[in-house]
Parts: sequence; structure tokens; C-alpha cells
Amino acid sequence: MMDKHEGAVIVIDDDQKIRDALRWLFESVYLNVVCFASAVEFLAYYQKQQRGCLIIDVRMPGMSGLELLEQLKRQKCPLAIIVITGHGDIPMAVRAMKAGAMDFILKPFNDQYLLEKIQTALQQTAGQLKDNLPTDVILCFETLTRREREIMALVVAGKLNKQIAHELSIALSTVELHRAKVMQKMHVKTLAQLVKYALQLESMATITEN
Repeated sequence: MMDKHEGAVIVIDDDQKIRDALRWLFESVYLNVVCFASAVEFLAYYQKQQRGCLIIDVRMPGMSGLELLEQLKRQKCPLAIIVITGHGDIPMAVRAMKAGAMDFILKPFNDQYLLEKIQTALQQTAGQLKDNLPTDVILCFETLTRREREIMALVVAGKLNKQIAHELSIALSTVELHRAKVMQKMHVKTLAQLVKYALQLESMATITEN
């Protein structure tokens, strides 16, 4: 039963080779690992008090990873969730982050990077880390120009660079330059990080307005 795996890393992937590889990786650093071949299989064993980190593949037969993620959000699932996929795009990443994913990682991924994310997730779900918006992120956002904030908002909305260029009537190369500046000024390396900060900034603005 899953309640025996407090703080476990839970892997959901329909590819047995991926499940086996991830099990080996996580067990090599002495983490408890539980694997499921489908979202339905996982839900049959899921308990709301479960703590740990959930690794979800996006494309699976039946219920997709994103559909599972959105269902778990409605249930206020306490698990820290990382989405992995070999077919990622911007709209998919935005949808995952808005549904509560802690990170969105493309295959093939770097093992050490994934392990670092897992350790952070486990500390967070155990209450050892607080998921508050750092003050320096607010300061970083304030350094963005008006145009850079426009670009950031459109990127977080799931727009592709060519769509942003068309919407703002600017060159594609200009969009790419501004986007690079946004990533640099916000001190993020991945779209997932940028989306996470943007959603938190948006939430803070809403709270302030109310």
C-alpha cells in the first residue's frame, strides 16, 4: 500500500523501460520508489495523505498526464508533481504549471538535474521548504522594460515566438532577443521556472488589488 511509502518518489509512465530506468536512478540514491503504468492504476492506490514527489509522463493511453494533473489539483493533492515528456511545447508546459506542476522537464533529461529537482520536491512536500515567492524575484521583475513584460506575459500565456511577433507587429528576431533578456533578468533557465514565477506574481497582484 502507498501509505508505507511516506516521502516516496512515485513514477507514472506507460513505458516499462522508462519506469525501470527511473527506479534504478532513484534507488541508487536510496529513495523509496513506487511505479505505475497508468494514471488509472495510480488513482486506484492513491491516498490523500500521501506525501512525496510524483513524476508524470504526459502522453499515456487512457487518461493523459495533464488530465491526471488537473484532477489531482481539484482534489488538492499534497504531492509535489514534476511532469516529464518527450513531446513538450509551450502551451503544454503552461497548462502543466497552471495545473500545479512544480516543474516541466523534457526527455531526454539530465539525471543529476532530475535528482536535484526530486530532492527539492521531497523537502518541499515534507514542509522543510516554503514555496513562497522570493523577494529578489519581485525585484527582478521590476527591472523588466514594458516591452519585456509584454513578451513575458505572452510567453506565459502559451504563445509561440512567431505568434508573439505577429501580435505585437515586431520581427521574430526582436521577440527572441526580448525573450532572452526576460530569462536573463528573471534568472531562470527553463520555461517552467518562468511560468511558476509569473503565476505567483499574478497571484500577488490579485491579492493586492483585493
